[in-house]
Amino acid sequence: MIDRTQKSSRGEEGWNLEASYRGLPSKLFSQVPPTPVKDPKMVLYNEALGKSLGLKFENPKGQESVQIFSGNQLPKGALPIAQAYAGHQFGYFTSLGDGRAVLLGEQITPTGERFDIQLKGSGPTPYSRRGDGRAALGPMLREYIISEAMIALGVPSTRALAVVISGEEIQRESSQPGGILTRVASSHLRVGTFEYVKQFGSEEDLKALADYAIQRHYPYIMKEEGNIYLRFFEAVADRQAALIAKWQLIGFIHGVMNTDNMSISGETIDYGPCAFMDTYDPDTVFSSIDQHGRYAYKNQAPIGQWNLARFAESLLPLIHREPKRGIALMEDRLQKYSTQYQKYWLQGMAEKIGIFQPAKEDEELIEDLLRIMKKNDKDFTNTFFELTYPEKGGGKEDVKKEEGREFSEWLDKWRKRLKEQKATEEEVQKLMKASNPVVIPRNHQVEKALQAAVEEGDYRVLESLLKILQTPYTYSEEKKSYQNPPDPSDEPYVTYCGT
Repeated sequence: MIDRTQKSSRGEEGWNLEASYRGLPSKLFSQVPPTPVKDPKMVLYNEALGKSLGLKFENPKGQESVQIFSGNQLPKGALPIAQAYAGHQFGYFTSLGDGRAVLLGEQITPTGERFDIQLKGSGPTPYSRRGDGRAALGPMLREYIISEAMIALGVPSTRALAVVISGEEIQRESSQPGGILTRVASSHLRVGTFEYVKQFGSEEDLKALADYAIQRHYPYIMKEEGNIYLRFFEAVADRQAALIAKWQLIGFIHGVMNTDNMSISGETIDYGPCAFMDTYDPDTVFSSIDQHGRYAYKNQAPIGQWNLARFAESLLPLIHREPKRGIALMEDRLQKYSTQYQKYWLQGMAEKIGIFQPAKEDEELIEDLLRIMKKNDKDFTNTFFELTYPEKGGGKEDVKKEEGREFSEWLDKWRKRLKEQKATEEEVQKLMKASNPVVIPRNHQVEKALQAAVEEGDYRVLESLLKILQTPYTYSEEKKSYQNPPDPSDEPYVTYCGT
């Protein structure tokens, strides 16, 4: 249950922090302050997000806010902790924790919502495992760009409130400027948090954590009949099915779907080696450490189920006193995930091609399009854009000439299917425009923005990109250059963890 003994304390800047997580068993966290830095400077502040949180800085980029977002000064009411958790990383269990992040507290917004406020890159903690607890500026800027783009694309995600340059160099493969990200999340509860308690805690600890998560994210479950922990698992599984389906619909590849990177709230969390697919290929992998394609685009839904199986194992003591009966109950619920995912995916893909109520046979129509796209090395995002805006993206007839008879036949089947609906052409186009982004955070464009910011101190490219990504479903002439895929001569894009 959420412990409100740690009362909120409202500051002049609008801080209204609580520390309910401290009411959980002490093995789940360590009390640790952020480590001060020498010469911090604010480079990005999300004013819209700050306002929604109830923050009221007179000068968001002034020294007062910079000192807070760098960790040099704690906001009123902050009781900083680092959270402990575990995780299956590439299939292997590991004890982990916030090795470079500190949770300042939970901000209670003017509307009564609760959000974690976390400083990432804020110095070592008891879980740093000989690491320096710091973060390079580039990856922190990258998380700001991608997480805010995901929100604009309609995908549940943690958010970025601020990025500060620490004024210190950190050592990775080379010396790099340090950065600190202020991350906002519904919570930082992970599948790995439950794995940690199952491995190192008691059944009472597990029950306390589960009750807390239910009250925080799924309070309606408390009013339902039956085993609330089975209902809890079903709710988490459903949100994950919906989330991963949304990833697939925009060509997003998380890159490191370890169980410690699966949020109980159903938000996308931890933007390490993530990237967006350009040319459609289900085998696409970007992460330098994913040598066998475990977290490839085509594997994201199955890995979601694998991670949920680890979650189910963690909850077993709360499900039934007889382990065999508990396993049977959880296996039944786990199988429903695939059905739910397929339902969300089919509905989303159908809407991308203008179908309001998909039938089973529409799955074949969609799969045929994807097969043609792969065969012809078509850009994922731009193909759907061209179908949505034929007058903007080259026209259907030009596409037919380029791809040949196979695509022409598909277009005829598609048009016939659209006519079978009762919807008007205007309604179909409106649906497709709401379902197909004009722009996504293209990897090469993100890297261009990061290079200018980190190497030259020039944030104009990054700020222009952020502005464009705020309205991804709206067409405008200024977005044309942001639709371009990378040059065919570019090296294959690779992303990295641990930066």
